Formats: sequence, C-alpha cells, structure tokens
Amino acid sequence: MSANVLVAFDGSPLSERALAYAIETFPDAPITAIYIINPIDSVIDVEAGGLPVAKDWYENAKEEATRIHTTATDLTAERNTELDTVTEVEKPAQAILEYADDQDIDQIVMGSHGRSGIDRALLGSVAETVIRRARIPVTIIS
Repeated sequence: MSANVLVAFDGSPLSERALAYAIETFPDAPITAIYIINPIDSVIDVEAGGLPVAKDWYENAKEEATRIHTTATDLTAERNTELDTVTEVEKPAQAILEYADDQDIDQIVMGSHGRSGIDRALLGSVAETVIRRARIPVTIIS
C-alpha cells in the first residue's frame, strides 16, 4: 500500500517545490494539498483596514484558498498526477498535525517557511512546530 502524503501548500515557491518533491518521491501515493486559513489573519486585517475589511475577511480567505488549490491542481496535472485538496481554518501547525492524525497520513512534506513579509515570519515557526510534534516523518524543503 502506498503512503498517504500531505503537502502543506500556500502557493509560495517553497510549497511548489514541496509538492514537486512529493510527486517525484511518492509517485504512487495519494497526495493531499492542505491550505490553512489562519484566523489570526483576521486580526491583522482589522488592524490594517478596519471593520469593513474584517466583514469580508473570511470570504476573501476562502477565495484565496480556491486560487491556491487551483495552482496546486494545475501543477500536479502537468505531471499527470491526481491531487486532493483540503482547506482548514486553524493555526497552521495545529491544522497540519490534526489533519495528518485524523486522515491516517504517513508522510508530511512542507517548505521550511511560507510566503514573504509578515506571513514568512509567522509561518517560519510552523515547520519547526510540525517537526517537533508530528508522529510521522516530516520532510522539509528549503
């Protein structure tokens, strides 16, 4: 039986490399790309743009998730691979770990850090947390 592989995918170049690595390393495995909507982003948006931004925050986040899933699906289609996608709303490390446990994932693949700017600072610790707490192998792409 093939390993079930979970790839943390946020649309960043490192997440694209992580997805490519998963496809090449586990060619027969079911692969799922997980995108996490981080609720802390709503606080940042409120501080930056006020209440009207906060009202639309979740809808905008879901639209962004759809765009990112489309990117991941397109990348896997180019390599003749099927991909499942999932979106979770949670702190990123917690969402990855819970999903892996709940779905009997055998391997996690993720970039060493996420997007640039403030997201990079916030997401850089996600990889470290996942490595420390995962009960399964974690591959970090840098």
